[in-house]
Amino acid sequence: LHPPLLLPRPLSPPRRLLVLVLVLVLVIPFTASSPSTPWDTVPSSSAIVVFFEEGEGRGGEERFVSLVPRAAAGCSTEARAAAAAAAEGEGVGGECTGNLRRRVNHRRSREGDRNRLSHPPEHFSLSPLRTVLWKVVEKVLVPKPKNSTSGENKSSSTGFKWSFAAGSNLLSGSNLKIERESKQKLNEFAKELRSFRSVDMSGEYFTSLKLSRNFGDDGLFFLAESLGYNQSAEEVDFSGNSITAAGLKAFDGILQINTTLKSLNLSGNAIGDEGAKGFASLAGALLENNTIRSIHLNGNYGGALGAASLAKGIEGNKSLRELHLHGNDIGNEGVRALMVGLSSHKGKVTLIDLGNNEIGSKGAFHVAEYIKKTKSLLWLNLYMNDIGDEGAEKIADALKQNRTITTIDLGGNNIHSSGASAIARVLKDNSVLSTLELGYNPIGPDGAKALCEVLKFHGKVEILKLGWCQIGAKGAEYIADCLKYNTTLQTLDLRANGLGDDGAVCLASSLKIVNEALTSLDLAFNEIRDRGAFALAQALKANEDIAVTSLNLTSNFLTKYGQVALTEARDFVYEMNEKEINIYF
Repeated sequence: LHPPLLLPRPLSPPRRLLVLVLVLVLVIPFTASSPSTPWDTVPSSSAIVVFFEEGEGRGGEERFVSLVPRAAAGCSTEARAAAAAAAEGEGVGGECTGNLRRRVNHRRSREGDRNRLSHPPEHFSLSPLRTVLWKVVEKVLVPKPKNSTSGENKSSSTGFKWSFAAGSNLLSGSNLKIERESKQKLNEFAKELRSFRSVDMSGEYFTSLKLSRNFGDDGLFFLAESLGYNQSAEEVDFSGNSITAAGLKAFDGILQINTTLKSLNLSGNAIGDEGAKGFASLAGALLENNTIRSIHLNGNYGGALGAASLAKGIEGNKSLRELHLHGNDIGNEGVRALMVGLSSHKGKVTLIDLGNNEIGSKGAFHVAEYIKKTKSLLWLNLYMNDIGDEGAEKIADALKQNRTITTIDLGGNNIHSSGASAIARVLKDNSVLSTLELGYNPIGPDGAKALCEVLKFHGKVEILKLGWCQIGAKGAEYIADCLKYNTTLQTLDLRANGLGDDGAVCLASSLKIVNEALTSLDLAFNEIRDRGAFALAQALKANEDIAVTSLNLTSNFLTKYGQVALTEARDFVYEMNEKEINIYF
C-alpha cells in the first residue's frame, strides 16, 4: 500500500476554500447511495479518499489533507465493510484479495477522537465534473518548483510521469536509475572539480567510477561551468565522451575565466563533419586565453574546414606549445591553413602531431616551409600519411635550415630508397636530430645502405626505427658494419625485416666488438631460428663490455635449444659483470 500523499501544510486561506469546495462536490455525494456505478468497477486510479486531519503545530491547530489512492478494486464486500467499521472504531475483520489494502488514517488529538470522513459506501457515481476537479487538485495543491521555465520543466521531467494513481509514479525505464545515479555523481564531482589540480574525465576513468562512459554534450556543459571557477586545475582530460561540435561551445567564456589550465584533452570524441563549427568555438576561446599550453584533439575527424577554423585561433594565441591533431583527415588544404596560422603564431610551438591526416606531397611542401621558419619546434609527427619520396625530399631540404627539431616521425609514408637517401644526406650536417622514425616505409637494402654510410661516422641519432622496411639480410650487413663504428646509436628497431639467421649472424658479429652505446635491439618478427640464436648468445658471452640491456626476439622460430642458449648467455653475463640483460622470446 502506497503511503498517503501529504500536501503542504498549513494550507493558505485560498486553498482551504478550494478544499472545502472539493469536499462538498466530491466527498458528500459519496455518502449518498447511488446504484448507478458499482464500487468494484471504478478504476483504482480514479477512486481517491480525502481526509481532513487536525494536529498540533507551532501556532496551535493545523489542517492538512491526505490523498489516499484506493487501488483496492479486488477487495471483497466483507473487507470493505470491515474498513468502514474500522472508521467508526468497531474493528471488524476482513480479508482483501487485491495487492493493496485500504488504509484509514486515524489520529487522536489531546482533546480526544474526532470524527472524520470515512470510505464511501457500497455504490457511488463519478461524474465527469469530479474528474476535472481532481485535475484541479493536482495543478493547484501540488506546488510547482520556483524559478523554472517551461523549457526547463520539459527537459527536467523527461522520462518521468507523475500521477495521483497508485503505482503510477514509476520510472519509465530501467536506464533511468543509472542515469539518475550518473547525474548525482556528476553533480558531486562538479563541486569537487573547482579545487582539483588534475582532472581526468576520460571514458576509461568514467568506467572505473561506474558513470556513463559517454557523458556527451550535456555533461560537458555541466562540468565546464565548474571548471570555470577552478583556479588550480592544470590538466583536464575529457577524451572519449561522445562530445560533438555543439558541446565544444561549452568552452566559450570558460577558457577566458580559467587562468591556470595548461592542458586540455578532447581526443576521441564525435566532432566529425561539424568539425568546422566545433573547432571554431575552441578557436574563439583560444583567442582570449593566455595560459593554455597543450591541446589534444586526436581522432576527432575535424577535416580541412576544422583545421582552418582552429588555425585562426592559434594565430592569435600566445601561450600554445603543443598541438595534437592526429587522425583528423585535414588533408593538404587543412595542413596549408594550419601552417599559415602556425607561422603567424606569436608564441613558441614545440610539438606538432599531424599523423594519419591524409597529407600528400603537396601538404608536405607547406610543412617544409614552416620547418624552415620555425625557431622553436622540437617534435614533428607525420606518421601514416602519404608524402612519398617527393615529400620526403622537401622535408629533408627544410631540415638543412632547421636547427631545433630533435624528433621527426616519417613512418608509413610510402618512402622508398630515394627518399631515404635524401634524408640520410641531411643527417651528415645535422647535429640536432636525435630520433628518426622511418618504419613502415619500403626503403629496402639500398635505403638502409644510404643511412648507414652516413651514420657510421656522422650525425647524432640516438634512436633509429626501421621496422617493416624490407631491408632483408643484405640490409642487416650494412647495419652491422655501421654498429662497429657508430658511438651514438642507443636504440635500434629492426622488426619484421626478414633478416633470418643470416641477418642475425651479421648483427651478432658486430656485437662482439666493443660497443658502449647500443642498449636496446629489437629483432622481433624476423624468422630467426636456432642458428641465429646461437650466434647472438656467443656474442653476448664474448663481449665483456657489452651495453645491451634489452634484446627482443619475440615471434621468431626459436626452439627450446635456442632459448636455453640465450638464457645461459644472459646468466653468464650477470655472473661475470653483474649486468642484467632482458631477453624476450
